[in-house]
Order: sequence, then C-alpha cells, then structure tokens
Amino acid sequence: MNLNLKNVMAIIGISACTTLVSIWGFTRWNYASNSFENIGKLPGNYASFSNGTAPTTTVDFTPAASAASPAVVHIKTKTNAKKVDAGNSPKQRNPFFDFFGDENLGDFFGGPRIIPEQRASGSGVLITADGYIVTNNHVVNGADELTVTLNNKKNYKAKVIGVDASSDLAVIKIEERGLPYLVYGNSDDIKLGQWVLAIGYPLNLDVTITAGIISAKNRSIDINSRQSDKPLESFLQTDAAVNQGNSGGALVNTNGELVGINSAIMSPTGSYAGYSYAIPVNIVKKVVTDIVKFGTVQRAYLGVSMAQEELSDEQIKKLEGELNVKYKAGEGVLITSVLEGGAAKAAGLKPGDVISKFNGAQIKTAPELQEQVARFKPGDKVALIVKRNGKDTSLEVILKAKIGTVDLTKSSKMAEKLGGKLETVDKVTAQKNDINGGVVIKDLGTGVLSKSRIEKGFIITSVNEEEIKNVEDFYDSIKKSNGAIKLSGFYPGFAGTYAFIINLKD
Repeated sequence: MNLNLKNVMAIIGISACTTLVSIWGFTRWNYASNSFENIGKLPGNYASFSNGTAPTTTVDFTPAASAASPAVVHIKTKTNAKKVDAGNSPKQRNPFFDFFGDENLGDFFGGPRIIPEQRASGSGVLITADGYIVTNNHVVNGADELTVTLNNKKNYKAKVIGVDASSDLAVIKIEERGLPYLVYGNSDDIKLGQWVLAIGYPLNLDVTITAGIISAKNRSIDINSRQSDKPLESFLQTDAAVNQGNSGGALVNTNGELVGINSAIMSPTGSYAGYSYAIPVNIVKKVVTDIVKFGTVQRAYLGVSMAQEELSDEQIKKLEGELNVKYKAGEGVLITSVLEGGAAKAAGLKPGDVISKFNGAQIKTAPELQEQVARFKPGDKVALIVKRNGKDTSLEVILKAKIGTVDLTKSSKMAEKLGGKLETVDKVTAQKNDINGGVVIKDLGTGVLSKSRIEKGFIITSVNEEEIKNVEDFYDSIKKSNGAIKLSGFYPGFAGTYAFIINLKD
C-alpha cells in the first residue's frame, strides 16, 4: 500500500510540474508571436502620437457653457383652433373614420372641421442685446402666439420679424435691452473631430447642454424640401445629443462662439439616435442680416443642374458618355445642364464643366456649392474655376435672383435708399384694425423716409394701389416701380387713410 501511494504521489507531482512548464512555455511563445516586433515590424505607437503615449483630453467645457447658455432661450408657441373647409381636410377621404372617431362630425356631413388649439416648443439664440433671436422656421411657422423664456426665467411675448423656409431659419424679437447674446464664430474654420456643445431646451426640460464632435460637414439629408421647393442644406453633422425641443438652439465651439443653429436629427424613432444636424453660422449670418434689413432673404442663384451625390461607377460612366467628359468623383461638382437665361449661361458655363472653386473656396460636393452661393446676393460678382477638357478655366459670374433677372438687387438698393426699419404687422394689430396685413414703420432711419412727412408707426397697406400683407410683398412691389412709389395706409388710433409719394430715383 505504501509503495502504491508513493507511486501515485510521484505521478501527480510529475504531472503538475509538466503542466506548469507547459503553461509558461505557451505564454512566452504566444507573447513573442503576437508582439508588434513580430507582426511585420509595425510601430508600437498610438495613431498620430510618436511618444508611445495615449492621447488625453484637456478640453474644459465649463467656460463655453457658462458664457453661451444665458443667450439660449426657450420658445413656446400656441396655434389657435381653426375651422377648415371639409374639402381641404385629409380625413374627408375617410368619412367612416370621422363619423366614429372625430368629435366634430363636420367632415362626414360636408361642413367645416375644427383643428384644435396646438402648443409646441423649441429653442432660440439671442444675437443682439436688444432682443433679436434666431431660431428655426419650423419652430415658429404658423404660430399665433410666441412666448420666450430666458435663462433667468423671465417671460416675454415675441413677434416674428421674418422667416426663410429654404434654410429653415427665422428671426423673432422681444422688447428688452441689455440682454446676453452670442457672438458669431466662423463655420468655415470648423474641423472634423472638433468639440462642440449643443445648447437648448429639449423635451420641455430646462436649459440642457450636451457635448460631441463634428462628425461631418456639408451634409444634405433632404429635410427642408418638406417646407420649400428650393431647399438649402449644407449641415454640420455632430454626435452631440439633440432631441425634440432643441430645434433653433445653439451649436457652439469651445470658445463659446456660435457656429451653428441646431435644426434636425436623423433617427428611426424620432428621438436622438446618434446624429444631429446644424445650419452653419455663415449661412445663418447672411439669412439673418437680410431678414432684419430687408424683411426677406436676398437669395442668389447660379442657374445650373448638378450631378447627384454618391454616384455609382455605372452612373458616372453613363454621365461621361452623355456629356462627353471624363469625371473623377471628388474633383468638383459636375454640371449636367445650364439653365437658359441664368447667371451660369451668361457667364459661359457648359454642361460637362466641373466647378472646383467658387470665389476662392474649394468645392467638392453639391452642398458645398449651395452653401457658397447662399452667402451672396443677386448682382454680386463671383469668380469660378472650372475644369473643362482637362484644363482649369476661370470665369466671372454675376449671380441672379432668378432666371433672367436681378430684380432683388434692385429692391435691395431701393430699400437701402428708403431707409428706416419695417416690420410685418402682427396678427393682433391686423385683427384689431380689420386689415389683411401690412407693414409698420418702426423707425424712420436716415434715408428718404426720414425726409418725408411720414411719421413713425404708420402702417402701409398698399404700394402703388397694390395691397401688401407683409414686408416681402412690400419689396416685391417697390421693385416693380420706376423709382416713385405711392405708400397708402393709416395711423393706428386715428381715423382716415393717408397717402405719401416717395421718390427713390437716383
């Protein structure tokens, strides 16, 4: 028994030693065969770092957050209940549903249908100390009442100064002074991977700040086509968390400068799913300046059709055959057609040309080209570099407002000469005075208006006997004139109508 026990113990000891030696040997072999020195002599450093150390984050977001958040506001909207004709109701196509599912049976019986009062909210950004706020068009569009809540919880009634559905931007105003406001940054300087903060009022929460990086530039997601037949999209894409209610809020850099206005998210659920989109501040500046100064956007057009993004090899070959050109994706924007009477046609652009530079800016995609054009107004001269037959060609283009015209340039020049500050009459004033709309003179300025007999507060209801309802109608009317315009209207609280002849001739 003792001999057998000794044999068993010896066997166990030998097995244990063999196991330990095997584990030690395998570990050494595995380390050697998988070390950087043995895999094709690859370097053992982190990407873009030569000292063999991992990157560290030293960005402090607190100064930017502290500086920017007081200038971001909460916008609450109210749309009054409305009666709509049954023929215009989408439910009219299903009267059975209306009969059993709608409290208002007007649709079933052919009468009017009531759309109940609606309330919503979004965000906005103060851009001046006297209360001008930029937000999204889709935040304020159709609203009958706007309430702005500041970071300090003070509430103000706001009015719409102007909107631009193409870029999904709007300008509203509250009556206050000495307000905190954000300084414009430069969206051209934004780099991929750069830290940014999204600030707004999502999901009816108090001011909320999220951080992320710029993950793409010049993105087009075809969302503005829902509200405009001339959509403008060249979004900054970021992974900063944005939800419903963030629309119109600020995207700021780590210096606290405004670099974008948050506008949309890409999501299968309607809530944040990793990607959000902001309108670059360089577009915002142009649109806001035009709205405040002229009441409408002075938008220029090049007058070309462009090849779609992300073409397959087969599609590129087909286009090359149709246009008799050689095209390499990424070298610029391929022009597929040039519109008759447009700015491009007048400048000599041809189908098959590839625009590689627009006024000095490098162009690789259609959204980049759209963004550059959007920064100019009709009548502006810009320099193009196009590739034609393998060679670079320089062209000078005079941008137009629409095909064959530069009418907006005329109206903008006349507006500058007119001077003053004009705003669309708000709905309350219009209802109180039983008018369809009009334009109120908020300030006479230093132009022709200041030298006329018109006084501040006058409401213009027609130009040259043509009824106007808003500032855009006003400028459409004055651009039709030969320089002399008749402004008709009234002073609120006073009986009678008045007419004034204003001469805007050179």
